[in-house]
Amino acid sequence: MGKHNFRYFFREGISNMFSHGFMSFAAIGITVACLLIMGTFTLVAVNANQQLKDMEKDNEMLAYVDESYTTEQARMLQKEIEAQPNVASVTFITREEAMKEFQEKYADETLFQDLDPQILRDRYAVKTVNIQLTGETKEALEKVKGVASVTAYEEISDGLITVRNIATVVCMTLIVILLVVSVFIISNTIKLTTFDRREEIAIMRMVGATNSFIRWPFVYEGFMLGFTGAVIAFLLQWALYEAVTRGVESSDTLQLISVVNFGQLWVPVAATFLIAGVVIGVGGSLSAIRRFLQV
Repeated sequence: MGKHNFRYFFREGISNMFSHGFMSFAAIGITVACLLIMGTFTLVAVNANQQLKDMEKDNEMLAYVDESYTTEQARMLQKEIEAQPNVASVTFITREEAMKEFQEKYADETLFQDLDPQILRDRYAVKTVNIQLTGETKEALEKVKGVASVTAYEEISDGLITVRNIATVVCMTLIVILLVVSVFIISNTIKLTTFDRREEIAIMRMVGATNSFIRWPFVYEGFMLGFTGAVIAFLLQWALYEAVTRGVESSDTLQLISVVNFGQLWVPVAATFLIAGVVIGVGGSLSAIRRFLQV
């Protein structure tokens, strides 16, 4: 493709885009909506997955030893607990150590400083390999003879897994639906352009213009529509993400949630938006030309 042809195609593509202001605006708007919704649900899934990974690193359940066991007897349970499925590491905590930790946690409460360690139980802090198997691991530990009870934060991990799975399913569904709608809108925008220029196209074909020469301006138009939509969607996604991040960080009730810094995500997000926008735009253009121009 020569430099002059490139300039001609580019100029014609831009001109076509502005010649149908409302339809071009609609095409860009639906592309922005598609990418923004897709990006939002994807980022929710990414953050839920990261939260799960963080919880897997710090996640531990407490297996309390039967109070009738002596400390020596309690220590003998370690190998059996370590042998249970999904157990990554096991740390034995004596009554005295548990009481010391409790008193340090509530150092300002003088009432708790003179408690007898015997009111507590020896326990094991158990870290798991896969947080999604927390329930099964808890049941296995409860079956160990000498373990009186086990505490685990199943609700939190199950909630995050549910959020991640729902976000993933909704994201994939919306991607398919909105991509089809976006291609349809852009395709109809290109159709208007080709209809307005039908006589010019007919003359070009009569004088021997190649199909590629006729197609390229419309391809550039679709490219610019998709590219513009991708840029706008990325900027809106960035602003929305930062607003949500600030809201989470300033909330007293959401302190347990950590949001991945957008600085770690902007490159893949920008690349995905750009590729998706261009595919939507060019795909819509090619669809309109192939189906309706028959060139």
